[in-house]
Amino acid sequence: MNVSLTVWLLTVAGLCVLVAADFFIGRKPHDVSIREAGIWTAVWVVLACLFGLGLLAAAGGAPAGEFFAGYITEKSLSVDNLFVFVLIMAKFAVPSQYQQRVLMVGVIVALVLRAAFIAAGAAIISAFSWVFYIFGAFLIWTAWKLVQDARKGGHDEEYEENKLLKSIEHRFGVAERYHGTKLWIEENGKRVMTPMLVVMLAIGSTDVLFALDSIPAIYGLTQDPYIVFTANAFALMGLRQLYFLIGGLLKKLVHLSYGLSIILGFIGVKLVLHALHESGVHVPEISIPFSLGFIVLVLAVTTVTSLVAARKQEERDV
Repeated sequence: MNVSLTVWLLTVAGLCVLVAADFFIGRKPHDVSIREAGIWTAVWVVLACLFGLGLLAAAGGAPAGEFFAGYITEKSLSVDNLFVFVLIMAKFAVPSQYQQRVLMVGVIVALVLRAAFIAAGAAIISAFSWVFYIFGAFLIWTAWKLVQDARKGGHDEEYEENKLLKSIEHRFGVAERYHGTKLWIEENGKRVMTPMLVVMLAIGSTDVLFALDSIPAIYGLTQDPYIVFTANAFALMGLRQLYFLIGGLLKKLVHLSYGLSIILGFIGVKLVLHALHESGVHVPEISIPFSLGFIVLVLAVTTVTSLVAARKQEERDV
């Protein structure tokens, strides 16, 4: 699409308003109920659907189809991210009433980082068309790695802080306990970080690793930076509520990694075919309607088989 600077600015301003409203509503630390999480998860999904329908009315079926395919893909990948968020919360022993504040700020950090990745991806793609080969190969490799991690029970591992986070902790120091929602405190005459800030940085920085596969994946569905950005934004902004809604169900989604590996592998193949086509090789290209249907089908089958497998395991345990 030919998106003007005005539309970009209005979109970013609108998203900032939504984020500010979300922050204002959840500003008071409290335990999030399933009902509250369910309502706000539905609100974010409806907003994403309305935006997609707006694209349909303004730009036609192709951009709208790309948005929905990208949104569903990013949303499903973000569910896998929640496994790591659970590990981070456990690692830092975050009190339940503060978890939504941690996720809120972590998601905002993730949005900023994703925007930088998206801009870099758009610049690389416009300059080097052969980068689709690299993106495609990387996604196929990631799909294979997901399968291997699933077989090893990768989500059962303990979260380990990355080197960057450790260096920041060493540089500024960390308080021994939480001090409400404060991020910095004075301790022994020195300004130090609280565990609240550390866990926020952990979630935000961890999303950089998630972006390494999610950004190439969505560029495999659309090369429009506007659609890539908005699909990522809507997928991430409802992540906090989704965490509380399906937190107890995450362990039952035992086949999720397999489903995501199929989706990433499929998009990787789609990218390679697109790169070959751009190079003048006569190969079939996979359409957006087919991609959207395939992604939805894989997620549906994965969810059903996961719940069936989880129920059988519970029956055996009894």
